[in-house]
Amino acid sequence: MANIEPFPGAGPLTELEALLAAGPEMLEAMPGGVYLCDAHGWLLCYNSEAAEIWGRAPDVGAKTERYCGSHQIIAADGSRIAHDDCPMALAVLKGVTTRNAEAMVERPDGSRRWALVNVRPLRDQNGAVQGAINCFQDITAQKAAQEEARRKHEELEDFFENSAIGLHIVSSEGIILRANKAELDLLGYTAEDYVGRHIAEFHADARSIGEILQRLSCGEKLDRYPARLRAKDGTIRHVLITSNSRFESGRFASTRCFTTDVTELHVAETARWESESRLAATYEAATIGITEADEKGRLLRVNDAICAMLGRAREELLEMSFFDYTHEDDRAADAEQYARQIKGEIDSYVIRKRARTASGAIIYLDVHSSSVRDATGKFRHGVRVLQDVSQAKRMEDQLRASERHLRDILEALPAAVYQTDAQGRITFYNKASIEMSGRTPKEGDQWCVTWRLYHADGTPLAHEDCPMAIALKENRAVRGAEAVAERPDGSRVPFIPFPTPLHDAQGRLIGAINMLVDITDRKEAEQRQKTLIDELNHRVKNTLATVQSLAAQTARHSASVEDFARSFEARLVGLARAHDLLSRRHWQNAPLDLLVHEILTPFAPLDRAHIIGEALAVRPRAALGLTMAVNELATNAMKYGALSTESGELIIEWDIVEDADGPALRLDWQERGGPPAITPVRTGFGTRLMRRSIEGDLGGKLELAFEPSGLVCRIRIPMTSLREG
Repeated sequence: MANIEPFPGAGPLTELEALLAAGPEMLEAMPGGVYLCDAHGWLLCYNSEAAEIWGRAPDVGAKTERYCGSHQIIAADGSRIAHDDCPMALAVLKGVTTRNAEAMVERPDGSRRWALVNVRPLRDQNGAVQGAINCFQDITAQKAAQEEARRKHEELEDFFENSAIGLHIVSSEGIILRANKAELDLLGYTAEDYVGRHIAEFHADARSIGEILQRLSCGEKLDRYPARLRAKDGTIRHVLITSNSRFESGRFASTRCFTTDVTELHVAETARWESESRLAATYEAATIGITEADEKGRLLRVNDAICAMLGRAREELLEMSFFDYTHEDDRAADAEQYARQIKGEIDSYVIRKRARTASGAIIYLDVHSSSVRDATGKFRHGVRVLQDVSQAKRMEDQLRASERHLRDILEALPAAVYQTDAQGRITFYNKASIEMSGRTPKEGDQWCVTWRLYHADGTPLAHEDCPMAIALKENRAVRGAEAVAERPDGSRVPFIPFPTPLHDAQGRLIGAINMLVDITDRKEAEQRQKTLIDELNHRVKNTLATVQSLAAQTARHSASVEDFARSFEARLVGLARAHDLLSRRHWQNAPLDLLVHEILTPFAPLDRAHIIGEALAVRPRAALGLTMAVNELATNAMKYGALSTESGELIIEWDIVEDADGPALRLDWQERGGPPAITPVRTGFGTRLMRRSIEGDLGGKLELAFEPSGLVCRIRIPMTSLREG
């Protein structure tokens, strides 16, 4: 047996030989793709799963496929790998083993599959590389799942870090574990400032965070829980917290919180609430009536002021429409305007109408009606602001009556009075003008009502050069001129003109008024009794100068012709009363109490004017000055002060006091029960007239105090000015 030699080549098979000897069934039985290469890298065999992964079936007999049967190999980083550099090439050429390498197989049709590659060299008994085996599994599905998981993780991280809303995670102990950028930006902290600290450090309300953590530890969810957080700069941010808890093994582990910043909304809501509160308070506290009405005029809301105006309870008014309390003769006009407003033909309107109170009394209301519409322009309701103007209406009626009275006075004046516009066209003339000129002025007549004019020396005077024309052209009052008017019948009348420009509230010239004083008698008397005429001329000139000043200053400070007429009339009447009283006493001293009583009688009933003072007689000049001052005070009280209301009263009190310069009259004028006296923005003519009368003419002192209880005027006049001269 010892002499028996083994057959040449007999012995154990190498791994490559064993695999080849096992046949294709062995490779098919192996999981995944499997193929073998010889020591030169030529493809020896492969199983069907390898062909499936490659997407092709290489011809192993043609010796054209080396290292790999795939169409193209792509590395995990996306770069292409040449077949000569693939793991199989490294195995057969260098004996390198590859474990669990990932590569991508590109098929001929362009599709790709991920593979997990394991390559091992196969050696002979001497350790030389005889070939290699590659076992690779298709992990495309796993890679796709991994990619999806990676993508979702990145999206989740991106969502957490870059969410527009603040996010933070808090441990069961209240420690901040993580916070995103929005959370940090909201409060102005860095991650180092915020993460790792207790959440309670950043809550402005300790009770609030305690409740939040307690509820979350019990597994309760929070939905938009209001809280206040303290920012790094010390400001407070109003937030809404939405949060739930995470439990591990049944134990509270952490919370996940969404923080919504509603600071601006909170500020806006607070401002809106404050605005609505102020509006509601203003609505109810307003002294003017405010109502809201639907398309039918039914009242939806009313304030206290309108209830008081109409003498009706709120509940009663809310059962009515505004037509129900409107006077029957005024309903149609209001309804027509309201219908146009609802249709959108007009945005608003203003109407004055009569209304009936619960007692049946009639009041006058100024109504300002406007619309509230929705975003589409559809009418929602009307807002009506109502003001009781009954008192103003009565005053307007009184003023109109006063204007008519003034016209009657001008008509009754023995002096010719006429008025022109800014171009000199005659717009008004009284009966005395017709009598003086001997003609009725015609439409289009300019400058003067007379037929012809002459200078005082008898030379002709053109109408366009007459004093009235000069006053208009030069915008100034002309005084001291004399002229002669020739009538159509040839008779002549000497007269003195007093042309005075008239201005509107803006100071623009709107016309002029002229008074022509017939001085025929004076001229004739000059021939008969020079001394008497001189005295009479002196008296007339003084009176006319006063009237002239009154007319000029009243016109200069009047807002309209009507305003001028009213003010001028009041001052003329006041002057006339003083002259009348002095005339009845033959221009001797006048009793002060009788003088004050005479002045106030037209303005106020006796029970509303309390006159208190000792008997005192004053000289004519002082009587005129006091008359002008008291008349101005009474006129002001009638227009703006105590006499403008039904309950106002006057107290006029005087006595004799001792001043540094000797005895003096102290006269106090006090108003009460009327509206508060308001300090005027500028000094009017009335005030200047009083000061000129008291201080300029009589050497006294005049003080005005504008008190909440009413106007107070204090006058002091030396007794020497009252009794001498």
